[in-house]
Amino acid sequence: MLGLFFRILCVGLIFSPQFLLADVSVNAIFSDHMVIQRETEVPIWGWADAGEQVEVVGSWGNKATVVTGKDGKWRVDLQTPRAGGPHKITISGNNRIEINDVLSGEVWLCTGQSNMDFELSKFVKDAREPQYQPLVEYIRNEVATANDDHIRHIEVLQTTSLFKPQTNFEGHWISANPEQIGKITATGYFFAKELRKALDVPIGLVECSWGGTRIQPWISEKVYLADENLKAYYEATMSELKSAIKKVDADNFRDTLYEVKYEKWIAKGRPGSKPNSKHPLNNMQNPTTLYNGMVNPIIPYKVKGVLWYQGESNSHFFEERYEAYFTTLIKSWREAWGQGTMPFYWMQLAAYKVPDRRSDLGWAMVNDHLRRTLKLPKTGMAVLYDLGEAKDVHPHNKMDAGKRLALWALKNDYGMNVPVISGPLYNSYKVIGDKIQIEFKEVGSGLIVGEKQLLNATVAVDKPLKWFEVKGVDGVWKPAEAHIISKNKIEVSHPEITDPTHVRYAWSSNPEGANLYNKEGLPAAVFTTE
Repeated sequence: MLGLFFRILCVGLIFSPQFLLADVSVNAIFSDHMVIQRETEVPIWGWADAGEQVEVVGSWGNKATVVTGKDGKWRVDLQTPRAGGPHKITISGNNRIEINDVLSGEVWLCTGQSNMDFELSKFVKDAREPQYQPLVEYIRNEVATANDDHIRHIEVLQTTSLFKPQTNFEGHWISANPEQIGKITATGYFFAKELRKALDVPIGLVECSWGGTRIQPWISEKVYLADENLKAYYEATMSELKSAIKKVDADNFRDTLYEVKYEKWIAKGRPGSKPNSKHPLNNMQNPTTLYNGMVNPIIPYKVKGVLWYQGESNSHFFEERYEAYFTTLIKSWREAWGQGTMPFYWMQLAAYKVPDRRSDLGWAMVNDHLRRTLKLPKTGMAVLYDLGEAKDVHPHNKMDAGKRLALWALKNDYGMNVPVISGPLYNSYKVIGDKIQIEFKEVGSGLIVGEKQLLNATVAVDKPLKWFEVKGVDGVWKPAEAHIISKNKIEVSHPEITDPTHVRYAWSSNPEGANLYNKEGLPAAVFTTE
């Protein structure tokens, strides 16, 4: 009888409210070795039982408390200290979580496709063209010798989620030491290195990128449905996807395309990786799927700004609408983070010889649309065509790429004395007889014809300007003669065109030899006056 009573008592205790309470948990980004944005209020969030009181304490002396909502979610906004550390964050509810070795500094979100996704270890293989091998040697040395615990990085694993926004992810913070640096985004790392040199504060990089992806997967369903220009594409695509999913999930479905690929793979002696049969749900190009799977889990982690490197995959997919998509993405991400006009900086695409004409012209069009998006406040762009490699879509010179991107942040966000932050940007044009005059802004000390070799500084050369084209009333583009006529203007003409209408510059995926710079050594952006 006593034994039965004891068992009943134990069962009662196990199912009492005290024993039913779940452990407090936090988003994976709040973990050992993290970097928090300095001297501001940062959101910290997680999950617990409804009505549970959660307290968050920073070892620097600030704390915040909250009662979990009915949905089991909680969030506090915690005041952060000046740059430095290490600190500790303690989160207490029914249990206790300690986050150790926390640094306070500057946090940047690194996102886009493969030129942001590729970590440093992918740039230590020999270059495809021997003239770029010195860049490989530089990166090999960097990977072998770098040891800066105040550059830290966390990566959101590549995850698709077509229908449901995810709220968490798997990941952990690493630092720029010889054992871990190879896993850090190369573009982000060299940007961070410039900030470290100028600011001497910890830098945190939150990477959220996936190679080969278009811009469409990085936009949320809410935004698609609210934008009349994008809604039709989204609804049509989702209708096709739902039909495809229903077909694939049917009991009698056979993936004949996969079967053909598999048979060819067998016939060729099984070279490389085995072909995969991919379910439509797992397609990384689906609209919203990467926003749901990778971006939503880290909102609203406090960041200083966003670094974007994407567009190669849109050179042959809605390239004529890239500006509309990109403008929408920037505005919607800013709204989702609730940080006003948080800085948003990006790259024009580096030079690369694509195999088809559509992508060649589309590459240039995407670059021009990236330039046009500078109309948004607190945005900036680094120009990279002179850092590209014709035979490698992933050029090795991420060193200068990071420096050029950092110029925008150092001047605009940190008040540093930076002489110029950009190369010449097209401002206006004027037809004068059989010539067109182009006026530029961001010319620094003036326009020059320049050459850039590897990591060397740009030098002025006595050569003609290249890669300018002029268009006549017949609509045909022809290579143009171009001359610098003042500090901020050039004049463009063609002997056979008496009534010019428009000018464009570096209009190719691989404008090798494009050579308009400012005297500070930064290249002019790809543009068209159309």
